[in-house]
Amino acid sequence: MGSIFKFKEFSVNQDKTAMKIGTDGVLLGAWCTVDFYPDSILDIGSGTGVVALMLAQRSDAMTIDAVEIEENAYEQSVENFEQSDWGDRLYCYNATFQEFADEIAEEEETYDLIISNPPFYTDDFETQDKARNKARFTSALSFEDLLSGVIKILSKNGKFTTIIPYKEEESFIKLANIKGLFLNRICKVQGNPASEIKRSLLEFSFIETALNEEHLIIETERHQYTKEYINLTKDFYLKM
Repeated sequence: MGSIFKFKEFSVNQDKTAMKIGTDGVLLGAWCTVDFYPDSILDIGSGTGVVALMLAQRSDAMTIDAVEIEENAYEQSVENFEQSDWGDRLYCYNATFQEFADEIAEEEETYDLIISNPPFYTDDFETQDKARNKARFTSALSFEDLLSGVIKILSKNGKFTTIIPYKEEESFIKLANIKGLFLNRICKVQGNPASEIKRSLLEFSFIETALNEEHLIIETERHQYTKEYINLTKDFYLKM
């Protein structure tokens, strides 16, 4: 994958950051709900900025903020925001999420939609790429810290959407419940019909609702994408 990733309505440079564009971010940006017309959106751990850019394309939110601790990734997000058609609505902060959440809470500001493709770091997640391991490790935000920050700055009718490893799903939902967040929508993601469920897309709010459960298979075989995956991502990927 080259250092520039072209989508239908924007391009993303990814030469400065070890966290390249992956399926997780695109799934999150395409799956999360914007049909309740959020006015303000926050992307936690923006990386290249791809999820925030997808939401700028999908919504009319006037404020789309991102927070990124890792300096190279922060610079990359800023550059990608400035080069997009929505530069006037996108802003990135270089800070830890904890500091950022405390500051926003102090100002009594909130966000209608908070999204995060968190850099999860578990023992079995070691790649050969040292920079990538380090990016995941140094920017890894514990689920506890992520959720504690979210509840401080999510508006009372707001939604929090994230994508996590499937094996972490149960403990994450439990922890969210303890903090007063209810699971409203879930999508279990499989690479292909024969593979294990790899990821869970989760949407929470402070309001308890009937649970909307979905299941998504990405491809039937190598590069043969399912109708559901194409429908979800066709507004973004050039070849869909």
